[in-house]
Amino acid sequence: MHQNLLWRRLLAEFLGTALLVTAVVGSGIMATTLSPNDIGLQLLENSVATAFALGALILTFGPVSGAHFNPVVSAADWFLGRSTGTGLTLKDLGGYAAAQTIGAIAGSVLANLMFDLAPVTFSTKDRAAGNLWLGEIVAVVGLLLLIFALARSGRAPVAPAAVGAYIGAAYWFTSSTSFANPAVTIGRAFTDTFAGINPSSVPGFVTAQIAGLIIGVAVLLALYPTVGDTADQVVVEPRPTA
Repeated sequence: MHQNLLWRRLLAEFLGTALLVTAVVGSGIMATTLSPNDIGLQLLENSVATAFALGALILTFGPVSGAHFNPVVSAADWFLGRSTGTGLTLKDLGGYAAAQTIGAIAGSVLANLMFDLAPVTFSTKDRAAGNLWLGEIVAVVGLLLLIFALARSGRAPVAPAAVGAYIGAAYWFTSSTSFANPAVTIGRAFTDTFAGINPSSVPGFVTAQIAGLIIGVAVLLALYPTVGDTADQVVVEPRPTA
């Protein structure tokens, strides 16, 4: 995980997270434009675009930073790999989380601008409810189990397709439509569109995501006690660059 200079990895995390949120928000805006009277079709369009974009972005930035795009994934990588020196350092974790969060906000701003909206339009869509928080816990636990199980079994190269497919599916089987990412949650507060979330709902979602992180790490350690040995292969094993 330490083969590339930190600034290069942080740039990759910033760009990848920004483009991911641009895909989430932009496809949501396009969906409401193309299918204004069919919420189910809007969600389908949004989820398919997000799943494909996520897979492509992991392929693009994975060799540089690991393509976490998610503070929850980065935190799990640090915690699980800290004893073997295979995951992120604490300094890396702080940098990754900051780059991901700033990137997510930039992604919403970019999507707003592309669709001729004000750069920042804080969302008015309330998403504060216990069942939604439970959905976020389920989404995060499942995501962490998938990512670290793939790394442990030597199947990290299939992560782009697998993670994209999981997030696309989780749009539909979780009540929250699977934000599963604190940085993306914060970024989506900056757009009053289909994918937005009211800033007042953000703390509840982030708290649920942190709970999912704790539960997910506990389950991983119970199932795979040596899971930290391959933390440097999450999500895609970084390779040296010139």
